[in-house]
Amino acid sequence: MFLCKSPIRRLPSIGSLISSLSSYRNLSSNINTDSKVDPHTNTIPPHISFRIHTNKMSDIDSKITPLFAKIDELKPQFIDRLRRAVAIPSVSSDESLRPQVFKMADFLKSELEALGADDITFKDLGIQPPPVADPNLQLPPIVLSKFGSDPNKKTVLIYGHYDVQPALLEDGWASDPFKLEERDNKLFGRGSTDDKGPVMGWLNSLQAHKELGIELPVNIVFCFEGMEESGSLGLDELIAREAKQYFKEVQSVCISDNYWLGTKKPVLTYGLRGCNYYQIIIKGPGADLHSGIFGGVIHEPMTDLIKVMSQLVDVNGNILIPGVLDMVAPVTEKEAGLYDDIDFDVNELNLASGSDTAIYQSKKDILMHRWRYPSLSLHGIEGAFSGAGAKTVIPSQVIGKFSIRTVPDMDSATLDKLVIDYCNAKFAELKSPNKFTAELIHDGAYWVSDPFNNEFTAAKLATEKVWNVTPDLTREGGSIPITITFEQQLGANVLLLPMGKGDDGAHSINEKVDVLNYIEGTKTLSAYLHYYSITK
Repeated sequence: MFLCKSPIRRLPSIGSLISSLSSYRNLSSNINTDSKVDPHTNTIPPHISFRIHTNKMSDIDSKITPLFAKIDELKPQFIDRLRRAVAIPSVSSDESLRPQVFKMADFLKSELEALGADDITFKDLGIQPPPVADPNLQLPPIVLSKFGSDPNKKTVLIYGHYDVQPALLEDGWASDPFKLEERDNKLFGRGSTDDKGPVMGWLNSLQAHKELGIELPVNIVFCFEGMEESGSLGLDELIAREAKQYFKEVQSVCISDNYWLGTKKPVLTYGLRGCNYYQIIIKGPGADLHSGIFGGVIHEPMTDLIKVMSQLVDVNGNILIPGVLDMVAPVTEKEAGLYDDIDFDVNELNLASGSDTAIYQSKKDILMHRWRYPSLSLHGIEGAFSGAGAKTVIPSQVIGKFSIRTVPDMDSATLDKLVIDYCNAKFAELKSPNKFTAELIHDGAYWVSDPFNNEFTAAKLATEKVWNVTPDLTREGGSIPITITFEQQLGANVLLLPMGKGDDGAHSINEKVDVLNYIEGTKTLSAYLHYYSITK
């Protein structure tokens, strides 16, 4: 999301949030879709009847059972659909691959047409703003589609993205990242879990309904974008324009673009960190130079950059910029206690990261630093030599990239000033004649929702129906800024309903989604629509 001045929505108070979570935790053992009726009183628990039209539960179950069987039957077709999607290298950050992003939009259009969409609309976003090499570079379209317009049904907007992160075989992939490969009941390929797998999951659900002749329980509005991995350029503006037009009937938003906390237990996500992304540009000589001739006699941009970036964060992940941590909402004792019952094995962090390099060794410390506290990460240096061999060039210009994950109650504009002023001060200490610029590239606000509303109740029932376990309520360290925009512009609740596991490796080499999660995830998405349709 490209948000230079992101608004921060008014969040639930810490007290009300803790109260909701505590209630969820206390009641969760009583909510089980396989034992909905109390055998002693022949009634459904009051916390379910408050949210659900319980007299319609048996009708829902009668539809879900054959639907699940059909999804199992169509498993080979569903894997093939994902294979065809992954084969399109829709990397939004690579200008040379922009035609492939458009090809992926056309792929979605073809699939939606085959599934009987009532409407498919490509929303043109125009020319991509600088910095770009091609001044005429077109932004990929937002793909909008509708299934159903029954005024007696609820309308759910389903968001996903069809672009992916860059991926090269030589990065360390065990197989071609754009050829889906099944190994050990896992589907490897770029976009398999982020976000083509979940997007295909929704299409799979439509196909299963269609082949069985089961009417969709809700009206569906799809919103698929092609620039999520590059700041969601133009999406905010489009949502604002369409809020009273294409999206005017939307009552709820569902997003499947995040992951389980670990590898064993499904979760529902009620909070996300934000992300402010910065770059430091240092310009020196007029051209790249030979280090044998100029090394030791000029101020090198790379040396300046490394010095400045090394003073942003220490080796234990502590942010060194004064004032940043002062903005963070204090953690109460009661809030801290909520982390105790979350199902998380510290070893799962090592498994997901592929190494034993954790800073913290306790579950609570890991989760709080992943969700509740800000973090600063250094991402890369543009303009520096990174190929094989031993090139001895002195780069004339380097650009360092880093980001800060934000949490309540951090203010984006205040953070930007703290960061840029600090970087300028640290460069000034070097007394270097090189030219220095520190700037914000884009930012996205953090998000926290009420985890006890109709959407979460329906998602909880759906998850229990498929996985036979009560999902944990979690926050997420990553960022999906569009959640804020949907809530503010549409006045609708947003639910994050993840498909993949915590070790899927989104944005990394050997990205994958387990076959189990892909198929059972399709069932979960399908069941959610049915349970949500009978919420009050």
